[in-house]
Amino acid sequence: MIFVVMAYLWAAILLYILLGGADFGAGIIELFTSEKNKAYTRNTMYQAIGPIWEANHMWLIIAIVVLFVGFPEIYTTVSTHLHIPLVIMLFGIIARGTAFTFRNYDAVKDNMQKVYNRIFVYSSFVTPFFLGVIAGSAVSGRIDPGANDFLNAYVYTWFNWFSVTVGFFTVAICGYLAAIFIIGETDDDKSRVRFIRKAKQMNVAAAVFGALVFWAAHAENIPLDKWMFDNPTGIIAIIAAVLSLVLLWYLLLQKGKVIIIRVLAGFQVTMILLAITIRHYPNIVILKGGKYLSLLEHAGQEKTIHSLGMALLLGSILILPALFYLLYSFRKGEAIEH
Repeated sequence: MIFVVMAYLWAAILLYILLGGADFGAGIIELFTSEKNKAYTRNTMYQAIGPIWEANHMWLIIAIVVLFVGFPEIYTTVSTHLHIPLVIMLFGIIARGTAFTFRNYDAVKDNMQKVYNRIFVYSSFVTPFFLGVIAGSAVSGRIDPGANDFLNAYVYTWFNWFSVTVGFFTVAICGYLAAIFIIGETDDDKSRVRFIRKAKQMNVAAAVFGALVFWAAHAENIPLDKWMFDNPTGIIAIIAAVLSLVLLWYLLLQKGKVIIIRVLAGFQVTMILLAITIRHYPNIVILKGGKYLSLLEHAGQEKTIHSLGMALLLGSILILPALFYLLYSFRKGEAIEH
């Protein structure tokens, strides 16, 4: 049952990156859109993220609950030593959701709309940035459970070049996913071309920050290159991601390939995550001095893991059909409006 729980944890993290990433990316795209195009971009994004807006944080909640219940030592270590970026990320989620709601459903349309817009776009940037910082910090080897001063225990664990570059890389990935997702929501060729250009810009940004991640890893003696290229699975995953990227950009030149390009974009991110995590599996947190926290060695009691696994399996039977119905309802509603 431990492998069932681990599979759900990995899947929840992946789905939050894909669906939550596309959601955050909507605000990132809006942030880097010219004033004359902001209104159209905002309205189009609102229609595009509607189906996933209602459910994307479910995946984050599942991941947190799985860690809290099934791997309490890992949860405690991460939430203690990375509590600063975690709190900032959570404030970003709250601020973003509040701003999104008020700017779309506020009965009084006044200058506060500008405030809501700013909060929405900046929190859309800050939240995935610190999500990436947390992910980078977890494998950076900077977490020191024996640290006896504030800076070493709670600041230098995440305030370093590697974690920061992973944060910017995560932001670029979210913007890229959103741009790809919104291409199929446009009404005219001019807007489609503009969003394709946004996707290309975010793709270039992701490549640049990805290179900076490798530079920072090399500078801080983090064997990221070995994690990704020193095993057959990692190499195959990277090759698959590159080939799917080439195919995606070819299909963008053709209309009517909306579903395929979205699947390809999600596949690329999946392959990147697989390449990064497979090498040091089952170690989810790498500590200072070469120590680590393992999903196998630091799991909870066997009965707890069994109950958690059964709850996840049962929950899937109840939740997944409801989620698919939610997506179907949104799409059906859009079809009726048109």
